[in-house]
Amino acid sequence: MNLRIACGTAHRALASSVSSALGADTLVGEVERFPDGELRPIMPGVRGDDVFVVQPTGPPVNDHLVELLLLIDACRRAGAGRVTAVVPYFGYARQDRRNRDGQAIGARVVAAAIASAGADRLVVIDPHTVVLEAMFAIPVETLTAVSAIADTLLPAVTPDAVVVAPDLGAVKLAERYASLLGLSVVIVRKTRMNGTTVRAEELVGQVDGRPAIVVDDMISSGATIEAAVRLLLDNGARPDVVVAATHGLFVGEAVERLAKLPLRRLVVTDSLSGVESHALPVEVTSIAPLLATAIGRLHGDEPIDELLGGA
Repeated sequence: MNLRIACGTAHRALASSVSSALGADTLVGEVERFPDGELRPIMPGVRGDDVFVVQPTGPPVNDHLVELLLLIDACRRAGAGRVTAVVPYFGYARQDRRNRDGQAIGARVVAAAIASAGADRLVVIDPHTVVLEAMFAIPVETLTAVSAIADTLLPAVTPDAVVVAPDLGAVKLAERYASLLGLSVVIVRKTRMNGTTVRAEELVGQVDGRPAIVVDDMISSGATIEAAVRLLLDNGARPDVVVAATHGLFVGEAVERLAKLPLRRLVVTDSLSGVESHALPVEVTSIAPLLATAIGRLHGDEPIDELLGGA
């Protein structure tokens, strides 16, 4: 089967970078939009091919998700030999459990929809939930951008710095960063009041007079980062904090929140489009080499063990 890199409208620049790294052309799908918002993607010329559809499902999440489903179906109906959904940022990953009666488990619903649309496999990068793979009936390759981001951070890291997990869910992630950077880990205990308000309550570890590197899988509203940084400063951390995350959504009041903090560096990847346009000290580390390596190996049925993220 011939390797084809296809994309929708969510992040054509990333798809193009992946294609260039693989020495391939990008197959840009035609997406017809009806006056009522309905989408009709067209993906011709893929009969018998091994197609990798690059489509992160960032904001507007629902539009990009539906487009992804229709692109997969279009590839199937055009006779593709194999279809892999490459979804660097996986929307709905935060909805992996119920915390009250009557709630949907959005991650499970989206997993079923992607498989039903005709995808043979899913590729994601640092999803918010470690149980995502268990929700899918198709193989899921969970890659991690931690090594790439750590390489970006390393030249400016000092031995007295600490890696900070802004909540208990980020502890494993912080430990991976700490291992690569040769640092210790500090943990913030938080309580989420609602979707945009977080209260940081306790700090486990010493930060007095030390530079802090706050790491997370994503920055959405910025509430978790803001609460963590303010707690670090209250406990004597140096006022030149570094923040690193794989996915930079920067929605709602995120830019205003983060702009008020003494951030020396803010490192994210290009898993989503438009992150360079924000009025913040954003440094973008590209995941195109990671995706290109993974796609090349998957196309050749080769192992990708060292690219995978741990639990």
